[in-house]
Amino acid sequence: MKVLDKGFIEVIDTLGNDLTVVNSARVSFGKRKEKFDKSDEKLVRYLAKYKHYSPFRHLQTQFHIKAPEFVMRQWYKHVVGIETTSNHPTKDHAWNEISGRYVPYDEFYEPTEFRKQSDDNKQASDGLVDNQKEMKQLWTISQQNSISAYKEMLKNGMAKEQARSILPLTVYTKVWWTASFQSTMNFIELRDEPTSQVEIQEYAKALKEIMLEKFPETTKLWSEIYLD
Repeated sequence: MKVLDKGFIEVIDTLGNDLTVVNSARVSFGKRKEKFDKSDEKLVRYLAKYKHYSPFRHLQTQFHIKAPEFVMRQWYKHVVGIETTSNHPTKDHAWNEISGRYVPYDEFYEPTEFRKQSDDNKQASDGLVDNQKEMKQLWTISQQNSISAYKEMLKNGMAKEQARSILPLTVYTKVWWTASFQSTMNFIELRDEPTSQVEIQEYAKALKEIMLEKFPETTKLWSEIYLD
């Protein structure tokens, strides 16, 4: 699924389906279902509402993601600090990223509009700046100067690990991210909301579409409690 100008989210693999949650919960009683029905809807709602999260961690999705570095920095906050308490939403992640020490970077994010700083939220934007043309020119010149210098350094034999340090945060990077259903939905809940940065909101919206496609019943029921 395409996101922003050059980014994407690709599903590499999944583990489980809508029956996985209810079957893992019902194993306590030695039961197993073969078809999802109304009783399963009731059980999923109960598990989600009362924060019985472990059954949701049996659902896993493996993503290949391409996003600007400033988006990935925010995304990685959902992975760091993983701990072992039973209900914490940062559990069950795996994260591997392309390395600028090994390969040169060659793609950069280019916005189509430039936002204005919010007057009442220090970390958010609100509307657009008036002088769009001037801001576009400043952005382009600054970005191209860094990229040109980076390429020239590599051409002259400078180590990639050092030359990359001058690149702007608009550089596109790629990761493989494996996460449980709970972890993925936690990301969506926190990033698909008005105070999140616009660019990461786009990735959260795309993730929600993917989860509705891969695990339609579970995602719908979870969303009714935590997202709608």
